Amino acid sequence: MVIIKDRLKKLNTLRNQILSVYLVVMLFVLAIVSFFVYNQVSTLVKSHAEKQIKQTAIEANGRMETLYKQVDTLSSQLVTNETIQQQLLSTAKGNHLNFSEKQTIARIIGNYQVYSDGIQSFELYSADGNRIYPFDDKHLSDRIDRKWIEKADAYKGKAVWAGKDPYNGDFSLSIRRVSLLDRSFAKGGYLVTRIYNSYFQVNNIDHREGHREFMMLLDQSSTPITSNYKGNIEGVLEGKKQSVTIDGTDYLVVKERSKLTGWTLVILMPMTLLVEGVSVVRASILLSGGIGLVIFLISSFFLSDFITKPIHKLTTTMKSAELDQLKRSPEMFSSIEIIELNHTYNRMAEDINHLIQEVYEKELLRSRTELKALQAQMDPHFLYNTLNALYWSLVEREEEDLAELVVSMSNLFRYTIRNSEEDEWVRIRDEMEQIERYLQLIQMRLGDRMIGDISVEPQHLDCRIPRLTIQPLVENAIVHGIENKTEQGRVVVKTMNAETPGHIKIMVQDNGKGIDPKKAEIINRTVKNKGISSFKGQGRALSNVNKRLHLYYEKMDLPDLQVESTPGAGTSVTIEIPAEGGYKDDVQDNFDRG
Repeated sequence: MVIIKDRLKKLNTLRNQILSVYLVVMLFVLAIVSFFVYNQVSTLVKSHAEKQIKQTAIEANGRMETLYKQVDTLSSQLVTNETIQQQLLSTAKGNHLNFSEKQTIARIIGNYQVYSDGIQSFELYSADGNRIYPFDDKHLSDRIDRKWIEKADAYKGKAVWAGKDPYNGDFSLSIRRVSLLDRSFAKGGYLVTRIYNSYFQVNNIDHREGHREFMMLLDQSSTPITSNYKGNIEGVLEGKKQSVTIDGTDYLVVKERSKLTGWTLVILMPMTLLVEGVSVVRASILLSGGIGLVIFLISSFFLSDFITKPIHKLTTTMKSAELDQLKRSPEMFSSIEIIELNHTYNRMAEDINHLIQEVYEKELLRSRTELKALQAQMDPHFLYNTLNALYWSLVEREEEDLAELVVSMSNLFRYTIRNSEEDEWVRIRDEMEQIERYLQLIQMRLGDRMIGDISVEPQHLDCRIPRLTIQPLVENAIVHGIENKTEQGRVVVKTMNAETPGHIKIMVQDNGKGIDPKKAEIINRTVKNKGISSFKGQGRALSNVNKRLHLYYEKMDLPDLQVESTPGAGTSVTIEIPAEGGYKDDVQDNFDRG
């Protein structure tokens, strides 16, 4: 005992006391710091990984939305095709299609089908469910479940995505009701679109060992459209689980549902991807702590040799470390902890810059993809090139008058065929220039029998109006008023301020034979009720113009188109529009609901 006490007294030196106290304090500080740093960094790494996975799901679903919209747009254009509308209208009236009409339908459907690699076929049915194309005796109820037909009727023209084809699992089906535009959007038939499931295949799958990622596209009944998971999907997606276990591996479940189709994109991401960076953080913290402990131990030994200066040196070192954490300090270059901290920060900054660059590149790629989708539209340049060739041919033959008429015709077509989404609204001056070109072509046929007079108030020239609103009125006046006259006729187009403040009146007059008062009254009543006129051409054109104006200015209480006529003296048609603005978004929403 005496020997032990003597040894303890020898160890109870000031150097050993300093060493012991500082070692205990350092171990405690290192433990506390390591604990908090590990928790904060691991939480940050997991949170960042989860956000990145969710962002990946959003981007993948965005690419799917682009594919959905391509198919939806083509089927929408097909059901509004003028020839298809006419054939379905004829079928609705009880007429049977002859061989020539069937060939026309087949050619039109074929032309639309080639615009998408994802569409395997279009199937056209009449209102009572009989198949029109392909040409066989199949019925719609034998092709697709009745609930989807009822849903298509309820949607009134909007596409319904029914999911997998019950007769062939390699395809999916969508159905939409065909609304007859000339029958106040009455049901005219159905269009079934058959789509390759491989069209929706997602290829950005991570196949690294131990990190297999699963992706699947499910229809509204949770039936897989495409999937690289071969197990039981019902067990995996049961309830609203945010994580599942597959073959002993935990997965994070991320779902993105399409508002257009009702289909759901599901991504199963291994949890190991969320924590793979945490182990690196833990190893780095342990390594840094060990190095710091060794360095502090050696420093303590040296400090203990300077009995008069240890506290001062320790205080100076800790203050220097405290002040220099956010900058490089040559004085603290020997501090391994600070060097390691600076290196960690620099690596973190590099990682953040790299992530920003990745996000930028992904956004750029998505923008380019959307641009290519918008550019994949039919370009009518062949028509303009043909007219241009005809123009130069006439110039070479010194047919100057005919050449000028070809130029007018080219401009007329260019104005009419413009992209409706970009040029839905035009100025009144643009509409009047179009009417001048139209009158020039009509005068080539009628000669001195027709005179056109356009009078627009200067303050009205730049007012906006839906494109091709006035031309049908001018055409109506020429066909029904001027062409039936043997003497010279006149068509006058003019604008004036309306009685309602902020409104403009546009009037189209002719000095033709006029309309019988009873007939004019019927036309006005039909226009006001927005129905279909019993008079072919004249009443129908006026009713269509009136319906367009009320759709475009849905939020404004505009008066209806007005027809006034005196037999033997002529006819005038008047419309009224607001001088300021239109409601393009509201109009588009209205069409979607129809």
